[in-house]
Amino acid sequence: MALKATIYKADLQVVDVDRHHYADYALTIARHPSETDERLMVRLLAFALYARDGLDFGRGLSTDDDADLWQRDLTGAIDLWIDVGQPDERAIRKACGRAREVVVLSYGGLTADPWWGRVRSALARCDNLVVRHVPGAASIALAALAQRSLSLQCTIHDGAVTMADETRHVEVPLLALWPER
Repeated sequence: MALKATIYKADLQVVDVDRHHYADYALTIARHPSETDERLMVRLLAFALYARDGLDFGRGLSTDDDADLWQRDLTGAIDLWIDVGQPDERAIRKACGRAREVVVLSYGGLTADPWWGRVRSALARCDNLVVRHVPGAASIALAALAQRSLSLQCTIHDGAVTMADETRHVEVPLLALWPER
């Protein structure tokens, strides 16, 4: 018998001074049985970083042709495609062909650098791609915030990102991998 997704509820307050976006979101997030708390929380971070009307979670790890998060316009075309983790370069190029803007938010420690080294040159022609990285210490600290019922605030100011619950806060450095600056 297949394991079912675990449902998480999150009340997320986004205070994004950089984009002048201030909103509260009541989110329902399905956590695939093979998904870790770390990945779940990085998906939630990705939502906060790109929060806007119409941004939705995809169907999850079991569906290859879905983004982790995406936003469609009124015609059904994909405006924003967000993948979390270390997708293969073929999947990223396919997403770049389907969406106006593609964001990959990688996370973790030892596997991130070799992954980026493998896919970087193949993605050089993807003009609509942004790749950012959350260092391992930050993604592990985010995982410690995970609970089935969450109340979080994400503050973004001058590029600095903080995710906090009632008792703890996590500073999340975001490293820009692509485009190179």
